Amino acid sequence: MNARTLSEDTLKLTANTIRMLSAESVEKAKSGHPGMPMGMAELGAVLWLKFLRFNPQDPKWLARDRFVLSNGHGSMFLYSMLHLSGYDLSIEDLKQFRQFHSKTPGHPESFMTPGVETTTGPLGQGVSNAVGMAIGQKLMAARYGKSGFNPVDHKIFCFCGDGCLMEGVSAEASSVAGHLGLDNLILVYDDNEISIAGHTDLAFTEDVAKRYEAYGFAIQHIDGHNLAEIEAAYQKALEEREKPTMIVARTIIGKGSPNKANTHDVHGAALGPEELKKTKEALNWPLDKEFYVPDEVRQAFAERVENLKGEYQQWQESFSKWKSSNGELAAKLDRQLTLSVPADLEEKLIAAVPTDGKPIATRKLSQAVLQAASANCEALIGGSADLEPSTLTLISGSEDVQKKQFDGKNLRFGVREHGMGGIMNGLAYYGGFIPYGSTFMCFIDYMRPTVRLAALSKLPSVFIYTHDSVFLGEDGPTHQPIEHLAIMRSTPNLRTYRPADGLETAMAYALSLRRTDGPSIIIGTRQNLKPFERPAAFKRDDVAKGGYAVLEPKNGEANLVLIASGSEVPLAVAVAEQLGRDDVRVVSMFCRDLYMAQPKSYRQALVPTEAKKVVIEAATSFGWAETVGGNYDDILFCTIDNYGASAPAEVLAEKFGLTPEQIVARIKKELA
Repeated sequence: MNARTLSEDTLKLTANTIRMLSAESVEKAKSGHPGMPMGMAELGAVLWLKFLRFNPQDPKWLARDRFVLSNGHGSMFLYSMLHLSGYDLSIEDLKQFRQFHSKTPGHPESFMTPGVETTTGPLGQGVSNAVGMAIGQKLMAARYGKSGFNPVDHKIFCFCGDGCLMEGVSAEASSVAGHLGLDNLILVYDDNEISIAGHTDLAFTEDVAKRYEAYGFAIQHIDGHNLAEIEAAYQKALEEREKPTMIVARTIIGKGSPNKANTHDVHGAALGPEELKKTKEALNWPLDKEFYVPDEVRQAFAERVENLKGEYQQWQESFSKWKSSNGELAAKLDRQLTLSVPADLEEKLIAAVPTDGKPIATRKLSQAVLQAASANCEALIGGSADLEPSTLTLISGSEDVQKKQFDGKNLRFGVREHGMGGIMNGLAYYGGFIPYGSTFMCFIDYMRPTVRLAALSKLPSVFIYTHDSVFLGEDGPTHQPIEHLAIMRSTPNLRTYRPADGLETAMAYALSLRRTDGPSIIIGTRQNLKPFERPAAFKRDDVAKGGYAVLEPKNGEANLVLIASGSEVPLAVAVAEQLGRDDVRVVSMFCRDLYMAQPKSYRQALVPTEAKKVVIEAATSFGWAETVGGNYDDILFCTIDNYGASAPAEVLAEKFGLTPEQIVARIKKELA
């Protein structure tokens, strides 16, 4: 049976199999969303059995098509497809839908289930991830596909729903996709006119197709249950050479359910035993069998997988020949796919730091280190949300990535922080990229969901945030982060680096580029910072402990410990010098996450329990007592627990009590 000549009856039977596997899994869990899988079943059957290129025995095959389920609440659709396609996902796994530590969680998680490309659920994120993947494919093809063989000749398919297209993150990313002419991207819009609360005309009456046409997409309209129209739409999308495609598929949510189809009742709740029985009767499905897969459907998928094996083997042979004929390029590709960095990366990055001893902003130090990082890491690529003149994150000597021009390393995200984060995640999901994106630190608020998903999904992204405190000055409190450090530090699996000088900046990049199990944040200042000297016994590796001493007590006994981060470390050193005491230690809390991972013995030796403690940071005090030990009443906080103000930085330092003289006075008064 050739995939392209499957009978209509087989495709219909496959669609009904998807419906029933999804409905029964949700019913068994007493929780889930059966409506979307039942409504998009024909779209899935045709895609998997006739178009999608995959290999269940090699789920990470470089040349596979990528499939993203943006409307991730319909996860049983994807799990059903993966099971039928021969991935390591059994009927028993389907029966464990939404159960603790199963391979079939409530929403798809990329690190849990073979064949799941992205973690989705928060609506719209998958669309932006798909755009990032499409950019990734174009970048890879530009680098490695010009010698007669393209190792990444494939497409990105993304299913999405009304909710996805209401969320702003999808709009931001789709605008980028149209601007770049990503003809390798195919969005399939489940236009069922139903949302959780009811019909979409309650709040969503725009013409989505016209909006996407304005973005620069090629638009198709089809009946999402008409097999011939579906096949023709996919074929036309594959032949598109100028624009991304949106297929607007009018569907019936919960199709097959006699009483709940086309209602919001089927969106997010099980059918119920009686309606499930009636659905089986309506679909002529065996009433006495659960999780039933007809032999004809099993055979269709087995033959599809077998046919794809031939394509896979042919690709492997071509890839082997390409590697033999392009040794240097193949080695570069291997370094990129493995996210490799040189063994002496730290030395190379430290060497890039200016050493003239003049005061300098850490954003400028970051600029210098980033150039060296790019030169020594094939996988590093990124840009800013239209702020590179301020965040200083442009890779010098490299082209901009633009339509039909994907050779460069500079991505122009535009003023689209949320879309930037989603696209970055898509690049990381695609593989072979360590994406970075930058904006002002305060604007993490615009991209917090994507940062959280990067942490949850263990993606090696790097977020570069500058203008990190009230000391950015005249722009005022709208641009001055206060609570943001606490938010970042409290996010699991997200490492936050706030460097105080060139060495710490270089180490922040080195640690971020070496990390493969989660994202990192590197924070830079707008204002210049004075250099400071470290103790004679200091070792570079101390920085990697997250917190370490930058000034030791002259008498060897730390009775007073000043703890600061970033721009407040030079301030803390100045305070210690003005105090004139021999028992003061200054600690740079470069990365709280790394510090808290150190043995308790190290932390207590650095910040003794019995010592008096002063925290100096131009941000909220929240979280600091848990970091340094003790309770809030026992610690002197030289912090800012209100919003900032518009004024020059030196004025703000005085008004907020963050000058050396003011802090010295408080210490003498409150800790004498």
